[in-house]
Amino acid sequence: MANVKLAVIYYSSTGTNYQMAKWAEEAAQQTGAEVRVARIKELAPQEAIDSNPAWKAHFEATQDVPEAEPSLLEWADAFIFSIPTRYGQVPSQFQQFLDATGGLWAEGKLANKVVSAMSSAQNPHGGQEATVLSVYTSMFHWGAIVAAPGYNNPALFKAGGNPYGTTVTAGPEGMVEDVEDAVKYQANHTIEVAQWIKNGQTQ
Repeated sequence: MANVKLAVIYYSSTGTNYQMAKWAEEAAQQTGAEVRVARIKELAPQEAIDSNPAWKAHFEATQDVPEAEPSLLEWADAFIFSIPTRYGQVPSQFQQFLDATGGLWAEGKLANKVVSAMSSAQNPHGGQEATVLSVYTSMFHWGAIVAAPGYNNPALFKAGGNPYGTTVTAGPEGMVEDVEDAVKYQANHTIEVAQWIKNGQTQ
């Protein structure tokens, strides 16, 4: 039985979604999955980054993380996306990444991949759930298979009870909700569904 290949792709300005991506990576590796973590390319001008000390520090500290390329999606059996909300939508950096996948989509290479999404905002009702659902809208166009966590583990309630994908409130003092276990459950669930599909393809 071949192991699942998982791409954990994130965009993070000050580190919240990077941390969530690393928790997902840790959990997936423990299942035996082959995991690649990649960051969405930063499009903001350097002066904007420099104006926020936390953004500048995180940007400089994560330059060794590979940038996500569409080819990573072709390689993977499953994806986990972790991105902050922008007015209830995805950040422009992430949208540009999606816009670059048209060739793979046209060739049918994104169909039947398993996907799950996570998000963050600075306040409890800042659009996190809407952002996760926005990601899934694009995934439906790909023909991907959404593996939402639902309400299948107590960790999800500890994290706030979002069935669509783990979301967190994060401000200058860090994450408000305790979401580490929820992120790890979501990663395990994504791997589980992807393994079922991969096994079925070989029978």
